[in-house]
Amino acid sequence: MVVGTDTAFMLGALALLGPARSGQLRVFLLTVTVVDDFLAVSIIGFVYSENIRLIPLLVSLACLTALWLLGRARQWRAAPYILVVIVLWFSTIESGVHPSLAGMVAGLLIPAYPTQRHKMEAARELFRDFWQSPSAASGRAVSRGLAKGTAVNERIHEYLRVPTALIVVPIFALANAGVDLRGGLLIEAFSARVTWGVVLGLVLGKLLGIGAATYIAVRLGAGRLPQGVGMGSVMGGSALSGMGFTVSLLIIGLAFGTSPELAGQATVGVLVAMVLAAVLGAVIFRVAATKLGEAEADLPIVLEPPVDPEIDHIRGPEDAQLTLVEFVDFECGFCAHATGGWDDLHVHFGDDLRYVVRHLPLVDIHPHALVAAHAAEAAARQHMFWEWLDFVFTRQNALARTDLIGYAAEIGLDVDQFVADLDSDAVAERVQRDISSAQSSGARETPTFFVEGCRIIGSYDARTLTKELEHSRRGARTSLQ
Repeated sequence: MVVGTDTAFMLGALALLGPARSGQLRVFLLTVTVVDDFLAVSIIGFVYSENIRLIPLLVSLACLTALWLLGRARQWRAAPYILVVIVLWFSTIESGVHPSLAGMVAGLLIPAYPTQRHKMEAARELFRDFWQSPSAASGRAVSRGLAKGTAVNERIHEYLRVPTALIVVPIFALANAGVDLRGGLLIEAFSARVTWGVVLGLVLGKLLGIGAATYIAVRLGAGRLPQGVGMGSVMGGSALSGMGFTVSLLIIGLAFGTSPELAGQATVGVLVAMVLAAVLGAVIFRVAATKLGEAEADLPIVLEPPVDPEIDHIRGPEDAQLTLVEFVDFECGFCAHATGGWDDLHVHFGDDLRYVVRHLPLVDIHPHALVAAHAAEAAARQHMFWEWLDFVFTRQNALARTDLIGYAAEIGLDVDQFVADLDSDAVAERVQRDISSAQSSGARETPTFFVEGCRIIGSYDARTLTKELEHSRRGARTSLQ
């Protein structure tokens, strides 16, 4: 909870004051602030825990073990995790250890993993059963099937996102930031060393700490900035990180709990720091945009290079009004099903749409993706790229080199020529062209779609793509009028 609320204030300020597109910067700052809060909460848990009671502490350790075992057992239901976390929270409070530490560790133990395609396919079959024979039992089966396909951590986050943002965070802020300004506290606070120490620590400390550390790491080659993010944007984000609200208030309560006067002065310092950090961040972002040309801090969204009929693989008329480009990985289960959406799109748009495929083999997670991409280009040299694509996407579980050569024989390719092309420099260069295009265009995963040369962010189902293509078509018609 502490990690999330502190970060939420910073991300909210970034959305209001930062570049219009700041996805990469947001990920960078999210990583930094979570690690920062992780360390802060660890200090709170270990340093400010007093009068440790053994029995409740053993119960807390048992709860953490239970969370670990639930994850190892692949328990997909959220209820067991929630029940264990509730017991963990109360037992940690009783043990004398600060409960923020328990919340942090529990969050790390609840499983988080990518959506699994085979479970989505199983859910689809369950929905088909419900469609053909609707009943309460089949409806429950569909709900369970969908739940099994997504991580417990993600589902709990989705359940708690709205009440946390609209109820918990505001109540937490109001309950902990309340300062009685009567009796001249405000005047005393602005003349107190504690107040300005807090202000300097949060505003300048975060700016110099994060910004300078990042700059030094980049200069020494110990790391590199995310693509699309410049040092100006990093400095602006570092300034916003000075909005250290919730963790700061927790530490104030623990450090100055016996001195209401000092606690009040420190709290005023936190509130002043939030305002100054926001103003400083806005100024830095403005300077970065005007002087350094850093108007955005995100991955590119424009397809580079544009579609070239002489090189690219095009399905549909080359001079079609609309263009849809997809980056694919032949070992990616989502690509096989998303690419199948071409049938729906073609029925809707007909000859007004051309469909282009480029390669993005994710070699770190798909060991056969690169050789499969080379094989597709080898088939293309015999003018059978689309036949190969449709054929191989139904055989994703067998993409070893020997399997691919066997497929070449099955669909009628000249096998000797296919093998020679498979190992040729020309094919390797053709695939590398598409990989470089993905890098330049901001494509990092598959499938990634571009409508009229602009990358689609979010859902890529046929209905969403149809809506995006229709929007582009209406925009083209308006520009011609």
